[in-house]
Amino acid sequence: MVEELTPETVKERIEAEDTQVVDIRPPSQFERGHIPGAINIPMSRLPTKVDEVDWGDEIVCACPIGQSSVQAAKLIQSFEGVDDDATVASMEGGYREWEYDLADGEQSEG
Repeated sequence: MVEELTPETVKERIEAEDTQVVDIRPPSQFERGHIPGAINIPMSRLPTKVDEVDWGDEIVCACPIGQSSVQAAKLIQSFEGVDDDATVASMEGGYREWEYDLADGEQSEG
């Protein structure tokens, strides 16, 4: 079961600790605005890129409405390169519910 975090909780976690945000939207959407510090790995590329990332202990997946990010979190969680103690979550409501500032430009992994 993937934990779902509210956008407010995600914002608090990225400000307070080393939380890794994975934005699974297409690069064009990512470049228009994304959660500060997020890396972009589009969902279509995630299965082939999952083994190329140095995963942290706190991972949150973000998508437009909070549905695809649950699937992405499950995929990341099942990858053997992710520590068993790692927390992999999805941002509830996705970018539709994110009411905070967005960064722009590229910070892509995919």
